Parts: sequence; structure tokens; C-alpha cells
Amino acid sequence: MSTMQLHGRRMIKTDESEVTLDNVVSILRKALPFHWKNRSEINYLWHYYKGRQPILNRVKLVRPEIANKIVENRADEIVSFKSGYLMGEPLQYVTRGNAEGTADAINQLNEFVFAEEKPAKDKELADWFHICGTSFRMVLPDEDGEEDDSPFEIYTLDPRNTFVVYHNGLGNKPILGVKYVIDEKGVITYSCYSKDFYFEIVESKVVKVEPHILGDIPIIEYPLNLARIGAFELVIPLLDAINLTDSNRIDGVEQFIQALLLFHNVDISSEDYQKLREEGAIKFKDIDPQLKAEVAYLTNSLNQGETQTLVDHMYQTVLTICGMPNRNGGSSTSDTGSAVIMRDGWSDAEARAKNSELMFKKSERRFLKLVLNICRTLVGMDLKVHNIEIRFTRRNYENILQKAQVLDLLLKNPKVHPRLAFEHCGLFVDSDLAYTVSQQYVEEQEKKAQELFEKQNQMKGEDGNDPGNNEGNGGADGNPAETREQSGTAD
Repeated sequence: MSTMQLHGRRMIKTDESEVTLDNVVSILRKALPFHWKNRSEINYLWHYYKGRQPILNRVKLVRPEIANKIVENRADEIVSFKSGYLMGEPLQYVTRGNAEGTADAINQLNEFVFAEEKPAKDKELADWFHICGTSFRMVLPDEDGEEDDSPFEIYTLDPRNTFVVYHNGLGNKPILGVKYVIDEKGVITYSCYSKDFYFEIVESKVVKVEPHILGDIPIIEYPLNLARIGAFELVIPLLDAINLTDSNRIDGVEQFIQALLLFHNVDISSEDYQKLREEGAIKFKDIDPQLKAEVAYLTNSLNQGETQTLVDHMYQTVLTICGMPNRNGGSSTSDTGSAVIMRDGWSDAEARAKNSELMFKKSERRFLKLVLNICRTLVGMDLKVHNIEIRFTRRNYENILQKAQVLDLLLKNPKVHPRLAFEHCGLFVDSDLAYTVSQQYVEEQEKKAQELFEKQNQMKGEDGNDPGNNEGNGGADGNPAETREQSGTAD
């Protein structure tokens, strides 16, 4: 596998503003060359991520018998960290604004996506767009006879066999989503979805066409960034250089151990050399007193210290470009949590994750639009996309003590509304839901306390133990025994 020049994936566009039966084949035919190029690059990145890297094709001209091929798979490290950091905690849908009556519907929506194992499928999406710069998701209603706990099905599609065609106009709106399969005979079947129709194309012929009521294209693209560049794509030259340096270092060690043996002014036959290798010793004498005989190894060891400095520099450059935390650590005892976050690059990792969140949310809203259309049709759910806020819960419980202190301080300030305290403390994923639940809890506790107080007063009144009623208590001090004793003495 030779090194490929990569600069992100291409956005596939068309001048057609609407897909019809007459032009769908033409749109597909014009889009395929761009897709094949993207597919070739995605396939290269996929194999690179799995460890099939150019160093495995290394050819060494000098002493070719010593040619180590070391793959230091930093691509896997980058993708695993990026996906785990972004999607390590499940994505949640929460109430946006103060809309009334949406909390129950959003809770039901969260139950639906949980039943479809959406957190695991979000992780699959993250893996794909960190590997090759883009990924694709498909959502369809349940087929008849296959209904389950959710009225829709979610699929993560292989970006090597999927693409979306966009209109070459203002806004670049998607007009056609395509996925295809290749059967055992090599025949390609293209499944094409427009906003209102489904087309099935085989060998440039439309073999099936039918309308659908999804309301939008059910194939949604999730690009990592505008250029659709993968997480490790920009540092592939550095990763190849690290592999080459490591391979040469191992070569240097092996060549030092297997150093060539020099015979200077020593005449030795092949049989004597074999005996030398077996017994490990040789006996000889100077042929000419004027010429000194010598047997020695030709050695020239590699400077490992300088080589390690070079490897460390390249690795730190990779981490900086990719926005990943380093492994420098520190021995200072005065480091605070925030200082460590800034020093070790965690702030850069968080900034990159927030950048990815914005791109993800843009596509996720299109996904929600489709899901809500299906839920509205099949289960009567009345919920709009603008009522839903998409929350990443990645760092919700970091610095939890400080967040709790901020909440307590704001709640004690009579000039700050409690809803603002819940919103800005950063302690809750859904601040509106937390405020509503807490308010209900406070009202319930006050109601219980009031009921208990009234019940106690009622019981005191029935027993005649009301401290405010002297006659019922039998005296001023409320002691009936003492009253009876005083009455007997009087008699």
C-alpha cells in the first residue's frame, strides 16, 4: 500500500433542483465518479486505521535481509480517543426553552432511541467520521410485522457504499440519498431516496419507483468538518515517518548484533569460516611481519538518544495538530485541576470536541425531523424539533463540588431567579427538567409539612391537650394530677 495524497472528501453536487423519474439516472451517473474517488480514499484510510500502513511495503536495498517493518498504529489511538471523548457518554434530548407539555414527549423520545441502541450507533458514526471525515445514518419506520419498542429503525451505513447528492445552489440542500449493494455476481443495485420518492436502479435502469411519506431523505450525512477531513488524515506523513524511524532503529540494533566480520591480512577459507562460526574462535599468524593481521567486527551503532528526541518531537507534533492531550505530566505540587487541563492539552481536546458537536447537531436535527414525522404518524407524538435541545453529557460531572457550590450560592441570592441558578451552575444535563422536578419536590414537602401540622393540631384538640386552652388542660400549668390534689385539699 503506497502513500496516498489526501485532502478531504468531495461534496457531491448537481445542478438539478428536483429529482424525478426522468433525471434520477442522469444525476446518479454524474455523481458516481466523485463517489468512486471518495470511496478509494475512504478505503485507504480504513485500512490505514486497521494497521495496513505503507511501512509494510518497505524495500531495503542495503542488507535487505535486515528490513524490519514496524507499525506504530497511532491512527487507532487518535480515532479511539476522539470517539471515546466525544461519545463516551450517551447523547440526550432535553427540553428547550419553557415549552409546556413537552417533557413527557421528550422522555418518550429518549425511551424510543434507547430501545434502538442509539448510543452505540452514535459511537459507530463517530468512528467512521473520525476515520474518513464523514459518515451516514439512515432511519426508516418499522416494517409491518416487525414492530418493537420503537416505531422506527436506525441504521449506520458504510460510507464506502453510501453518498448524498446536494443541490449546487444556495444552501446546498440535499436532494438525493444513495446506498448500494453488490451481489455475488457483481451486479450493483442502487437504492435512491429523494424527498418524496424511492428509486431502485440496476444497470442504469429504474426497476422500481414508489412514493414514501417520510417527509425528507432518510439518509443523513454526518461530516466531521467542512472539508470532510478525518482525525488523523492531516498527520499521515508524520505517522509514516514515525514508523520508518522505529523500523530503522530496530534495523540498527539488529545490524549491530549481526555486524560484518572483517579479516585484515588474514587468508581464511570458507571451511575455516564455518568452523569459526561454530566454535567461536580462530587461530592465525601474521603472513608477513611487515603486515599486521587483524580480525574485527565492523560496527557503527545508532545514537538512540538523538533518535528518541526526533520521535518525541514528531509525536508531540501529531498530538498538537490533532488536538489531543499529551503525556508530559508534571511534578509540581501546586498544580490545580484547571492548570493541568491547560498545560496538558485537555483544553484543546475540549475545543475540538465542541467544534465536532456543532457539526453533529446540524445533522442530528435533520435526523430528529425524520424521527418526529414517523412518531407523529405512528404513535401520535406531538413534538417539534425546535422544542428539543441536543445535549452532550461528556463533562457534566467534572468539578461537581464547585458546581454544587455555585448552585447553592445562587439559590441563596434573593435577586437571582432559581431557574437561572439551575441553568448556569452546569450541574444538570436538563436544567429545566431539574428545576421543574425540584420545584415539585419542594411543593410536595411543604404540602406534607402543612398536612402533618394540621393533623397534630387536630389530635391535640381531640385529646384536650391544647396548650392554649387552660380549661381543657385542667389548670394553668396543664397538670391534671396536681389539679386533683389541690381540689382534694380544699375539700
